[in-house]
Amino acid sequence: MSGRTRQSAPTTPDTLAPATSSRPPQTTPTETTTPAQTTALDLDKLYAARLHAARARPYLATALFALHVVESRRVPTMAVDRHWRCYVSPAFVDRTPEEELAGVWVHEVSHLLRDHHGRGDRLARVQGLTGPAERLRMNIAADCEINDDIFGEGLVGPEDVVRPDMFGLPGGQLMEEYLPGIRLGPLTQYLAWLDCGSGADGLEREWDLGPDGAHGLSEQEQDAVRFRVAQGITGKPGDTPGGWRRWAEEVFHPPQPWRDLLGAAVRSAVSSAGVGEDYTYGRPPRRAAGLPGVVLPSLRRTPPRVAVVVDTSGSVSDAELGSALLEITAITRAVGGRRDLVSVLSCDAAARVVHPLCQAEDIPLVGGGGTDLRTGFARALAARPRPDVVVALTDGQTPWPAARPSCRTVIGLFPREPRSGTAQEHDPDDEPGRPPAWARVVRIGQGHAVR
Repeated sequence: MSGRTRQSAPTTPDTLAPATSSRPPQTTPTETTTPAQTTALDLDKLYAARLHAARARPYLATALFALHVVESRRVPTMAVDRHWRCYVSPAFVDRTPEEELAGVWVHEVSHLLRDHHGRGDRLARVQGLTGPAERLRMNIAADCEINDDIFGEGLVGPEDVVRPDMFGLPGGQLMEEYLPGIRLGPLTQYLAWLDCGSGADGLEREWDLGPDGAHGLSEQEQDAVRFRVAQGITGKPGDTPGGWRRWAEEVFHPPQPWRDLLGAAVRSAVSSAGVGEDYTYGRPPRRAAGLPGVVLPSLRRTPPRVAVVVDTSGSVSDAELGSALLEITAITRAVGGRRDLVSVLSCDAAARVVHPLCQAEDIPLVGGGGTDLRTGFARALAARPRPDVVVALTDGQTPWPAARPSCRTVIGLFPREPRSGTAQEHDPDDEPGRPPAWARVVRIGQGHAVR
């Protein structure tokens, strides 16, 4: 069964403004005014090329077949918008071999999978990049990111395909890394026709159907497509280029600001049911009116208290201890800036004195021996008033309490490289204890929560 019988007819917009700039290479004025306007879109060839692309890159098949084709005589070649519509020039399909069309399919869907439109918007906003020239630079940088993962292994690339080495740049980098090295000038003059659409750089084109147009994917549907593609890549990682493997890993573990994560984990812990709650007879409850003569207590919510246990053993560097002070400041913000609700104690093999927090830089972090945070947990939980949440900042090379503490627990882990090449590599006594399952764990400086 051909692709054409399985695909609905492409949409042809009737209200699109004439193009004012971009044009395909090697096109004469005669071709743009007569044959290009009369050539019918060869759907059989276009869909056969997509099937070729899906066979060559099976892990991208879900994304390739999620694109909806829109016939347009105003796009220079093929282009995508942020809503997963693929605008196709009939003249371009007519003159391009099917093998090259397959590579173009993969090229365009790669822009969408890697969120080049969203990343382009962020770059433009942060760096103040405006105008079509800057968007062309973004398009070129995005092409440099994806083209080294596309061609070869069953996909044929055109002779003039954009590559990083054309600009003296190394391969394997991201659009954001390529952009500073790309300057418009004689080297890029022949690329003025290049236009992969708003899906490549975030700037809407005159041919875009927009968010209310037909056959666009919602954000939830786009995320579902990305997740399915990432599943296919991680299922057979040996069959995919390194750039796609890194992309799939980020889909499953998107980077987030780790300090925000730590603060969110603390806020979640201090706002949980039962935290900072106690019964009091000082104020009657609302239901007391229904039970005359019976004295009932009411539930009172008190401000939650946080105890921070800082690992000061010899395996923790001075820089990490300095970072711990910054984390204490973030924890203070998480409880509304109430320094009187946060206490800090340093711990190596023995727990030190519990200090109330006045200013983070005034907290003495002393230690330097071995590590046993069990003493730190015991000392923190013995304090009066007792904490509602315990936060441990550590490199993880410590034994942990055997039982869940009687309060919420958040663990901030300093990063550590895995050990290798030593005689003690497989010695269970030499392995640091894994964080316990009952704690919320945030890796400090690496951008994601473990659980």
